[in-house]
Amino acid sequence: MTAPLVAHLTDFVDELRRRGIVVGPSALIDAASAMEVLDLLERPRLREGLATTLLVDHAHRGVFDRVFDLWFPVGAGMRTVTEDLPRTPDGELDVDAVRDALAEMLADDASANDGRLDQAIAMIVDELGRYGSTRGEAFSAYQAITAVSPQTLIAKIAAAMAGDSGGDDGGRAGTEPLYRQAARQKANDLRAAIERETQRRMADRNGREKVGAYAVPPLPENVNFLSAGAKEQVEIRKTIEPLARLLAAKLETRRRRAHRGAVDVRKTLRASMSTGGVPIELSHRKPRPGRPELIIICDVSGSVAGFSQFTLRLVYALRQQFSKVRVFAFVDTVDEVTDYFDHGEEDFGAAMHHMISTARISTRDGHSDYGNMLAGFVADYGDSLTHRGALLILGDGRNNYHDPHADALAELVDRARHAYWLNPEAKQHWGTGDSAATDYADVIDMFECRNATQLGTVIADLLPI
Repeated sequence: MTAPLVAHLTDFVDELRRRGIVVGPSALIDAASAMEVLDLLERPRLREGLATTLLVDHAHRGVFDRVFDLWFPVGAGMRTVTEDLPRTPDGELDVDAVRDALAEMLADDASANDGRLDQAIAMIVDELGRYGSTRGEAFSAYQAITAVSPQTLIAKIAAAMAGDSGGDDGGRAGTEPLYRQAARQKANDLRAAIERETQRRMADRNGREKVGAYAVPPLPENVNFLSAGAKEQVEIRKTIEPLARLLAAKLETRRRRAHRGAVDVRKTLRASMSTGGVPIELSHRKPRPGRPELIIICDVSGSVAGFSQFTLRLVYALRQQFSKVRVFAFVDTVDEVTDYFDHGEEDFGAAMHHMISTARISTRDGHSDYGNMLAGFVADYGDSLTHRGALLILGDGRNNYHDPHADALAELVDRARHAYWLNPEAKQHWGTGDSAATDYADVIDMFECRNATQLGTVIADLLPI
């Protein structure tokens, strides 16, 4: 490899590291070795080769692909176009005819190999995504995608694929699930290709650093729980199981070390008599048997339901570390919901939805009321907390200006051996507006948990053994 290429690869890896992807020196060496044998002009193979050598976690592939497109673009400037798309008499692109042409291209894999599809995407971004900004000409992926509307192409792509398969049913096969699934994937690929072409042009104009600041998404484990969309929540959910395995191993290690017990001075001195009074071997007291109990109280109102679900998934994956796990949920009234989650994790989301729909968790105005919950928990379930138990409260502390009843929280903290509060809001927002978080933080240890990374760190450090 030439020195400029080595420097470019090193800068690319440094960018991955800045994004939070761990790449060790050996992985960088492997990537350099792969580039020596790969054809650099074949971007798909180069992309896969670098991904294979640099990535450990497949969940990071989306971030890797975006960074790769910035650092290894298909080219600079405008693409050379040899074929034109259908146009109106005024010379503008005929959007309806363009959709038909795209459907035919997407159904025919050969069009991707001969470059026709790439040229079509370049023309769509150039003419449908172009707009004027205060800084001059710019391109919008959203504008181009809205004009083309890939979702409306699914039926046309499926029908074209059915026709290409040689079916004699007049295109009705396009409605079959197999064709629909393949067509849906091709429509998603079209959307992604338009985004890549727009990103390439904007990077060519503004520089990859500026474009990367907004075009490259955060890693799934760093996505904010409270702002995550449906697609991002799916990615976050994938991080929970491996995170739970790591935490379980860490907790088990802590448990084994703790089970040695404290040093028994009397036994140690007695045993040292056989070695001339030198305590060569330490004797330890027997540890307290049993595993701790865990009580979880979680806010399942709309604003923080996603955070509560992710945390419950994580804790339930670790439930074998405890002698008992009891779950209580609330919006404005607290109710025990342990039974909803004791039938396995196969459909945790459905259990969560069933619980929210049927449990007695909202009996007042439907808005979060932490004060009423805390007072109700003390009255109805206060005896569930013992000196062997740990209390974990999940919620943002936004009390809708109700009485916070911090005295009730203080009583719960006194009853439990350990008590912690996990808050999905940024710490600088605690106590603002209708937030009673600062009032509660004076009574209980409160920790910021805005994403899966913070959640895993806090759970690993706080859960008792």
